[in-house]
Amino acid sequence: MKVRILGCSGTIAKGCHTTSFLLGERLLVDAGTGVGQLTLEEMQRVEHVFLTHSHLDHIAALPLLLDAVGARRSQALQVHALPATLAALRAHVFNDLIWPDFTRIPTPQSPFVQLQPLGVGDVFVAAGTLLEVLPARHSVPAVGYAARGGKGWWVYSGDTEGQEPAFWRRVNALHGERGGVAALCMETAFSNTEAELARKSRHLSPETLARELAALVPHAGMPIYITHTKPRENHLIMREVQALEHGRLRVMDLQAVQVLQV
Repeated sequence: MKVRILGCSGTIAKGCHTTSFLLGERLLVDAGTGVGQLTLEEMQRVEHVFLTHSHLDHIAALPLLLDAVGARRSQALQVHALPATLAALRAHVFNDLIWPDFTRIPTPQSPFVQLQPLGVGDVFVAAGTLLEVLPARHSVPAVGYAARGGKGWWVYSGDTEGQEPAFWRRVNALHGERGGVAALCMETAFSNTEAELARKSRHLSPETLARELAALVPHAGMPIYITHTKPRENHLIMREVQALEHGRLRVMDLQAVQVLQV
């Protein structure tokens, strides 16, 4: 399975796009500004969007995606998220004030988008891909995801201040399966110099990331990719991460337009 990194930045700047991953050709995880890297034809092929939470950097391109290709689609786009996330979309995006209510356009019987609730622990087969919903702890209700590829599992933490023990138990269990965890994507939004801001906004810094990774059963060679860094701090964050992990794990900087094979 190809995981195409459309965006993995904590904010926008030239060459930086917010979080969105394209799994295969028909499934998006999060719909940040990185969706704008797709052509109209590529957007039209997307059938499912799985959202981690309601923050703007993870949903910003969803209404624009529908505006761009909604009328060209033969079926409604399926958007899957926690009930609280879907409620936020209805109240604050698809409300005919910020954006047209595409859950009722062009008709309530045949809309451009359908909102589908999910819960932690749910397992889906969407567009031929097996996905599992993982717990996440953030400032709003949030989840992470695991997707099964041909080589192993792609696991994404979503935004988090530090994961529930259940998250790490599941990651360790997945790594014990055939192929293991082929890629673990962990957010680390701030450097240690901004640890207090990270704490208040309920994100990770390299120091708290290191405490999180201690929950992993030692697995030599598990690739860990750092995502959601602020552009002005990216190099500092990566230096701090690499200084803390002491070679126990392979920790790398996730890059937009990168393609992971899992």
